[in-house]
Amino acid sequence: MNYKLSISLFSATLLTSIITFSQTLPPASATEDWSVKPPVVVPAESPVLPPSDAVVLFGGKEDLGKWEHLDKSAVKWEVNAGGMTIVPKTTDIQTKQKFGSAQVHIEWKTPDPKEDQGMNRGNSGVFLMGLYELQIYESYNYETRIYYNGQAGSVYKQHIPLVNAARKPQTWQSFDIIFDAPVFNADKTLKTPAYMTVLHNNVLILNHVELKGPMVYQGYPKYKYHEAKMPLRLQEHGSRVSFRNIWIREL
Repeated sequence: MNYKLSISLFSATLLTSIITFSQTLPPASATEDWSVKPPVVVPAESPVLPPSDAVVLFGGKEDLGKWEHLDKSAVKWEVNAGGMTIVPKTTDIQTKQKFGSAQVHIEWKTPDPKEDQGMNRGNSGVFLMGLYELQIYESYNYETRIYYNGQAGSVYKQHIPLVNAARKPQTWQSFDIIFDAPVFNADKTLKTPAYMTVLHNNVLILNHVELKGPMVYQGYPKYKYHEAKMPLRLQEHGSRVSFRNIWIREL
């Protein structure tokens, strides 16, 4: 066969395969759930200090060395007396220490809504094991429109929170998370899925929900074998979300 013809046929086959693959994925809107609007509740004020057996991941500038960007470089987010604030376009950060099943406490604050545009208001997330996302978002009183399985306190595109316990922008909020890591068999097939329970500002919003797999933006989640312990990750999504008082207890 002519060499040039062989190359042309190969290129055409490859292009057809790419187009076919892209057509198998549903549009991102296919997994946006607007069916159940969680009622609004008003959370009580109650700071939560780390217990004696907790690993403090961030209590101030002295703890910044416990984190790194995904490329292992030093953290470029801003740190001051009020906490740690995302610097847009610097990428996510993750803990240097790895964790599996755990109890996690994290406090966060969305910025002035004037700083963000459209659906990016207060957009961030807490990724357990770097894979399973609990969404951070500016969801106070539904002033920012987003699909309900993408609002604050959702397991992103998997579970809608029972209620909307969000506070006003520029106000400190908290997540208390109980995370049961997935378990895999010796042959790397799934034995037990992950589960998550979450309190948002001391209000139960997710009650031992089963996770369908790691977070995916487009398509549907499914499990793939991974290590028993992996870093905790905080998402940089272009919004200047702040964090403080982050601690974890291994379970």
